[in-house]
Amino acid sequence: MNENELTGKVIGLAMEVHSALGPGLLESAYKECLFHKIQKTGLMVEKEKPLPLIYEEVKLDCGHRIDLLVENQLLLELKSVEALNDLYLAQTLTYLRVGNYKLGLLINFNVLRLKDGVKRVINGF
Repeated sequence: MNENELTGKVIGLAMEVHSALGPGLLESAYKECLFHKIQKTGLMVEKEKPLPLIYEEVKLDCGHRIDLLVENQLLLELKSVEALNDLYLAQTLTYLRVGNYKLGLLINFNVLRLKDGVKRVINGF
């Protein structure tokens, strides 16, 4: 499955979760439900994957975690906030860069239509 197909599939699954639950829940509820939904498809998915930081050749565990990582290539940063802002985008880009991942989705479930809460984020390395 190529990146576009994987991204499309995951967005579709996120839309199913959003349709079933609606906006207004905690991020953790959407994370658990989307994790379950992705697992059911047979895709490999990791939840709360540790993201160590390498600084001056020292590996530091700073407590950063990727919400969901699909097929070891698509990073999902999930939110349930009033609106996405530049800080959330910067956080997602930083996670992509630090983890050496190319593609991510920043998804805000606290919207009326999920398509309005999805941003595709690409790491230019």
